[in-house]
Amino acid sequence: MVEPPRSLDGLAMFPLGQVLLPTTVMELHVFEPRYRQLVIDCLGADRDPPQFGTVLIERGSEVGGGDQRASTGVMAEMRQVQALDGGRYALLAVGMRRIRVVDWLHDDPYPRARFEEWEDPDIADPTLTETLAATRRHAEIVRELMQGTGREPALDQLVSDEAPEVAAYQIAAQLPIGPSDRLGLLTAPTIKERFARLDRALDDLESVLRFGLT
Repeated sequence: MVEPPRSLDGLAMFPLGQVLLPTTVMELHVFEPRYRQLVIDCLGADRDPPQFGTVLIERGSEVGGGDQRASTGVMAEMRQVQALDGGRYALLAVGMRRIRVVDWLHDDPYPRARFEEWEDPDIADPTLTETLAATRRHAEIVRELMQGTGREPALDQLVSDEAPEVAAYQIAAQLPIGPSDRLGLLTAPTIKERFARLDRALDDLESVLRFGLT
């Protein structure tokens, strides 16, 4: 069996209080000095577009260190980097693929980690198309309930890829699903289990929305 790719000298890591999912986009406002240095280093590296890793902070704060971090995250690309007053940066982080942290290195000055890429083992499962269709129907019910309650975001439609391995991420990113549930999607061992976890999160959200209509 071919071993998944591993980092050799460590990947620049940006732990966050939110979960970036593969194929989705997150706006970042970088103001802490060590993460400003991360942006500078990534922009200066021989890679276009610049890349870094991100994981969820499960306990603690993004600022100052001392946080407890998830071991599963995402390789991200930096897009539309803007330098702001005071050395701050604004950028778009685009989630690319899942990674697992093998071990954390010493902060210098920002976190770094050795990692391995985590690929889906069941990408060729022929039943996934049907599973995706069922989850889309479930998500559409939730979207309509959101419109009925006036809850934001009031989406006209849910948009997702036809590829099951990324569709669950894209559906979740468009709905008010919390960080722990989004992390659950990332840590799902198979695509089938990812859809099962998304359906459970949709069940919870649907219950809350229906309660709001009573």
